[in-house]
Amino acid sequence: MVEAGPGTEIGAHGARLTIDLGAIAANWRLLAARGPGSACAAVVKADAYGCGIGRVGPALWAAGCRTFFVAHLSEGIAARAALPEAEIYILNGLPPGAAGAFAAHGLRPVLGSVEELSEWASLSAGHLPAALHVDTGMNRLGLPVPEALELAGDARIAAAGIDLLLSHFVSAEKPEDPVNDRQIADFARVRAAYPGIRASLANSSGVFRDGARHDLLRPGYALFGGNPTPGAANPMRPVVRLEALIAQVRDVEASASAGYNGRWTAPRASRLATLSLGYADGLPRAISGRGQALVGGVPCPILGLVSMDLIILDVTAAPAAHRGATAVLIGDGLDIDTVGRSAGTIGYEILTGLGSRYVRTYVD
Repeated sequence: MVEAGPGTEIGAHGARLTIDLGAIAANWRLLAARGPGSACAAVVKADAYGCGIGRVGPALWAAGCRTFFVAHLSEGIAARAALPEAEIYILNGLPPGAAGAFAAHGLRPVLGSVEELSEWASLSAGHLPAALHVDTGMNRLGLPVPEALELAGDARIAAAGIDLLLSHFVSAEKPEDPVNDRQIADFARVRAAYPGIRASLANSSGVFRDGARHDLLRPGYALFGGNPTPGAANPMRPVVRLEALIAQVRDVEASASAGYNGRWTAPRASRLATLSLGYADGLPRAISGRGQALVGGVPCPILGLVSMDLIILDVTAAPAAHRGATAVLIGDGLDIDTVGRSAGTIGYEILTGLGSRYVRTYVD
């Protein structure tokens, strides 16, 4: 990752990723307002969804966020460097033998098995906090509901310093899915068995669902501009903008091919533009022939096969296309969810996959 400095606004790579810290803070405040009486955390795993924990963490802290979640111990250590006073939970649990490292960095494991609970309790002796993960339907990590209920009152709960119960929705973005109500009911049963301990169920989409907002909201994707209410207008502000300079423009005759394996053939005389970025920079190869960029506000199809470092646009309809002109790949209506759909994937994958070669410019 390279941050912009004097003379590096675009850089030799010819592309720029702009990250709006003010929008991230505004999105956190909007989400926090959805849960009056609840605190609002921030999930900043995968280097703050590819946006950079070193800049995003302090921006969220300044907005009022005090609790953060990451996936791995290494991410927790990086988050601690940026957030010396924050509560930081590690979602993927306690790896065997890692308890000392967690304690050394003031990190809180999200314990998802009896083995993890016992190991942390032995070290903590009630002095180091942790969370307890209850699996209400995902079948990935966490204690099954019956096991969590059996553990209520077990001396290891107090010894492990459990100060938070959490679970994760299977389909919160699909409000009609009956699994949501079942998970809410199961989590309520477990919560009742652990009186006095904070509870957290609401992820980004769960923040917008009645019955899911407890003591601590836990949004992630929505903070970074993803739509937590698919099928309705996105209430979040866009955060990421990806632009690239046109490296070359050429005219081709009808029936000329372009890109690897000649996968695209010009149906007419056409004008093509090449951009200096590709799948090594997080533009999935699957977006070939399906996605688009904007040049002077004109949608320009991505044609042929996306290669490692280059993509080709059909700019026949874009009079503003010339060497050095800017093409927008994310932004101005091409949000991360739209780009994800074009690639046959989800915006999460686009956002977290944006490569390290971009110059990153942060704005407030």
